Amino acid sequence: MRVPTNSASESVITQIQKLASRQAQLQNQLATNQRIFLPSDDPAAAGRVLIMENERAQLKQYERNAGTALEISQASFAGLKGLKDISDRAGEIATLGSGTASPDALRAYGAEVDQLLEQAFQTGNSKFRNDYLFAGTEIDAAPLTATRNVAGQITAATYVGNSAQGSVQVSESASIAPGTTGTTNTGIRDMINRLVALRDALASADANAVTATRPSLESTEDLLVNSISEHGAIQLRIEINQAQQQARGDNLDSLVSYEVDADMPETVVRLSQTSTAYEAALSSATKILQMSLLDYLR
Repeated sequence: MRVPTNSASESVITQIQKLASRQAQLQNQLATNQRIFLPSDDPAAAGRVLIMENERAQLKQYERNAGTALEISQASFAGLKGLKDISDRAGEIATLGSGTASPDALRAYGAEVDQLLEQAFQTGNSKFRNDYLFAGTEIDAAPLTATRNVAGQITAATYVGNSAQGSVQVSESASIAPGTTGTTNTGIRDMINRLVALRDALASADANAVTATRPSLESTEDLLVNSISEHGAIQLRIEINQAQQQARGDNLDSLVSYEVDADMPETVVRLSQTSTAYEAALSSATKILQMSLLDYLR
């Protein structure tokens, strides 16, 4: 006599449950296009994905840093360009004032220069995101202070920032200083003081004194041109870095996708095979579990 045991029934039920679980897993993969939902689904792949996701998060921080650095450099560039325009006009006025202009014309030019130096002082104390641009790392206080006469005109400018440059990390091995140098910052102070000298020379209608200001004004212009060129190079470097980091990020995304995405054609085939096996197991289990004791007597 053969008698079916509980272990046989339990074995059949366990097999059916495994097939049902596998079928549900494959259906979920097809619905989501993902093959890994838990680390236990593929421990090796899950470990690789975790490492790549950590690297991608770090890259995103570098991308944000580079974006901030680019914005600072662009704001500094715009400020320097504005100062260059002021310097250009001051140079034109100095040339005109060195000629045969009348005293009234010279004084009129002097009034214009007074406005130019006020604009230069304002630009030197300009902010970006509530931080002073031309202050070195002393970004919480205005870098330029002015001494004024009883008429409210600037008679001297003083630089109270520092010569340090803040740096921004844009990759594991590279950082960029997007702000202006200490030389440029003190050069803005010198520019204002040179404009004061030009204004006073024009106000006194002294053509020789006006002529004497021209070399220093030309030095200011050279400084601004060099600083503008430097910031153009900085922006190019940042943009190249951004492109490289974006390419790295895209590559990481592809690698993660390769690890976690389901192979749809293969998954469809495996689901079909599992479904067939599940149906066959159900059919077999039905026959086995319905057999009576008499079926085993002989």
